Amino acid sequence: MGEVIAIANQKGGVGKTMTSVSLSACLSKHQRKVLLMDLDPQGHSTKAFGYRNMNEYPLSMKDVIISVINDQLIDTEQLILHSNEGVDIVPANISLAGINSLLESAMCRETVVKRFIDTIKEDYDYIIIDTNPSLDNLPINALTASDKVIITVQAEPYGVEGMADLLRSINMVKRNLNSNLKVEGILITMTDERTNLSKKITQDIHKNFGKHIKIFDKTIPRCIKAAESTGVGESIFQYDPKGSATRAYEQLTREVFLNGEKERSRHSNSHIR
Repeated sequence: MGEVIAIANQKGGVGKTMTSVSLSACLSKHQRKVLLMDLDPQGHSTKAFGYRNMNEYPLSMKDVIISVINDQLIDTEQLILHSNEGVDIVPANISLAGINSLLESAMCRETVVKRFIDTIKEDYDYIIIDTNPSLDNLPINALTASDKVIITVQAEPYGVEGMADLLRSINMVKRNLNSNLKVEGILITMTDERTNLSKKITQDIHKNFGKHIKIFDKTIPRCIKAAESTGVGESIFQYDPKGSATRAYEQLTREVFLNGEKERSRHSNSHIR
């Protein structure tokens, strides 16, 4: 079964979408079957792979949620989009913005996304969820459905603002809804090693959170090409294959996913022996 990873932070502009898109593209480049679920009404992950017009696809994440609440099947052939980089996508658009009111009255509202994922999990090696910048029902659904969560934090003033609330929500989900949820680590994004401010914020993050949560050694540098790539509907692996951010995400992918696969395989083989 596929491993489900949520990319989370209730703040906007901290690199969630860039991380979701880049990890998905890199895993696909390494011959893994990947589904990227866009859980943000802004639909930036959907647009990042070229689907900028919601008229290009008949179904979206809103339809997924409605189908689960009404206990109806959804046509995944119509729902799931296919990018030219090998990443499958469950798209989102502005229609998802009003879904919280529907979720509020739904039975077992925290498990709606999980119930859908359970129907397709066997088809993928990895399912990456790009969460919306809030702490409402949608990110709680993402955390309930996930095996792991990666927290993205911007190396800028006030970048860690609200982290306590986020960690409290993650712990609440772990205690009450998903005991297997693991915080994979904190990923520091938009760093600029040329500035003392960026260095200080990175040090502060390690000091304040490093004793309790893994902080990835590899940070993601601020990069103009990365911002440009989303505008042309390509991941940075296609738009800027030799760029600094591309190399950073490649290294992160190897550390988090590919090395983890080797470790699981070694552990499994030891049990067989």
